[in-house]
Amino acid sequence: ISFSSFFMFYSFHKTHPSFSVTDRWQNYTSLPVNATTLQQLSQYCDEFLVHGVEVEGKRCGILQDLVVLLGNDSPIPVTYAGGVRSMDDIQLVKQLGNGRVDLTIGSALDCFGGSLPYEQVVQWHKQQQQQQQE
Repeated sequence: ISFSSFFMFYSFHKTHPSFSVTDRWQNYTSLPVNATTLQQLSQYCDEFLVHGVEVEGKRCGILQDLVVLLGNDSPIPVTYAGGVRSMDDIQLVKQLGNGRVDLTIGSALDCFGGSLPYEQVVQWHKQQQQQQQE
């Protein structure tokens, strides 16, 4: 596998903020979630996919401190997953992540049983792309 196609899955649990989680989010590791670790792991992949474990699939809001950490310290592209419930959360990820953190949304979308209209998210994304081109 070349770097151009390798993504690293990295889980984070707020109640144990210093450590990543493995094995379907059941086992805590000694691998800290911090700028140094992000730098070290970035040598082995092109992008991070980071899950806020305790909010994943719950539509209860994002882990703001994790998004800030990713926006400030990830040396490679990063996508955050977990807790999105509204357009406000989408905008908050953009703001807290300094425009450097992408976002994946699942159960909050209306097409997956949530209340967040998929079309509204698509329109927001298109507006963001237009603003970047201007």
